[in-house]
Amino acid sequence: MSDDKSTLGNLADAAGAKLKEGADRARAAGHEVAGALSDNPKHDAEAMEDRAKAEVHNTQAHAEYSEGKREAQDGDGH
Repeated sequence: MSDDKSTLGNLADAAGAKLKEGADRARAAGHEVAGALSDNPKHDAEAMEDRAKAEVHNTQAHAEYSEGKREAQDGDGH
């Protein structure tokens, strides 16, 4: 987060982080299916890694959204 971003910039970054979170969760699900079909523990580790990345992106999205909301409530938009 940067103090010089506008409300719209923060909200756009929040949306981007949510998209990345969704992609991470989809990859994790794919690894879980592959692990169940192949009994390869590597897939379980990859699924866990993707779930962790999803949580990071979720945290980023919430932080960017909160900053954008704060900027909007300040009334100046920047």
